[in-house]
Amino acid sequence: MISGLFHILVFPGLLFLIAYSLFFSFMDRKIYARLQNRIGPHWYQPLADFLKLLGKEAIVPDHAAKKIFALLPVLSLVAITVSYLYIPTVQPQSLYPFDGDLIVILYLLAIPTVCFFLAGWYSTSVFATIGSVRALTQLFSYEVPLFMAFLAPALLADTWSLSGISAYYSAHPLYLLINLPAFLVAIVACQGKLERVPFDLSEAETELASGTFVEYSGRYYAIFRLAIDCELVVVASLIVAVFMPQQADSIVLGFLFYVIETMIVLFILALIRTIMARVRIEQMVDLCWKYLTPVALVQIILNLFLKGVL
Repeated sequence: MISGLFHILVFPGLLFLIAYSLFFSFMDRKIYARLQNRIGPHWYQPLADFLKLLGKEAIVPDHAAKKIFALLPVLSLVAITVSYLYIPTVQPQSLYPFDGDLIVILYLLAIPTVCFFLAGWYSTSVFATIGSVRALTQLFSYEVPLFMAFLAPALLADTWSLSGISAYYSAHPLYLLINLPAFLVAIVACQGKLERVPFDLSEAETELASGTFVEYSGRYYAIFRLAIDCELVVVASLIVAVFMPQQADSIVLGFLFYVIETMIVLFILALIRTIMARVRIEQMVDLCWKYLTPVALVQIILNLFLKGVL
């Protein structure tokens, strides 16, 4: 029981996820800055920002649903943390693997976006409402190609367990090349899921004054920002577990591989963020439904065919 609590609360659970998400946030901002020929922040800046927000007054709008307003940041962080427990990180298996955990992870990762929508909607602010509608529109756009991109490798591996998928492709590394189109779809769809440039339509500071979170401040906004940073780590870890799995002989070597591979994913996401301009909402919908979804569908058909052959 003590060992289980340690894994859930310390490593590789909540405390490790928070610490790694702050480091991830620093690296994301540093890479983004260096690609723009800027110096970037100090290593402690994400933690300083979080502590500063915790010390500020949390103001709740008069007409907002106060209990829901306060609950949503916590709910989004909890959903992200729980999903992380089912993803293999430093070991070949996750803490609590079971057949079908990939589906559970994908659904848990949809909860934060729904929380973002509700946060803007119940803020009863014009900017927040528009931002929340954009967040929900994006959810309906990227969710289908995102699911299909992750399910295609699962079909070839003949398992819905993320630990089983990692073990299968670790034993057959050349099969990873088959899933390269799905990997590209997952990268683009995850960029939209994380609401990063060019898909940061729900915040869009120049248009909506931070959009969904315009009415959030203090500890509530701090928890939301922490949840977003943690979601970046979880999404990168999920991509690594499905498309870049590795079987290490020791925990130390597994941890080293995990950090390197998640940093590779982060660099790709930061590169997309650097070279792209913000798209319009209809462009986001067209991209997901006209291009990403067909590519993911072709990947699924190909994997079903190869499953019968192999």
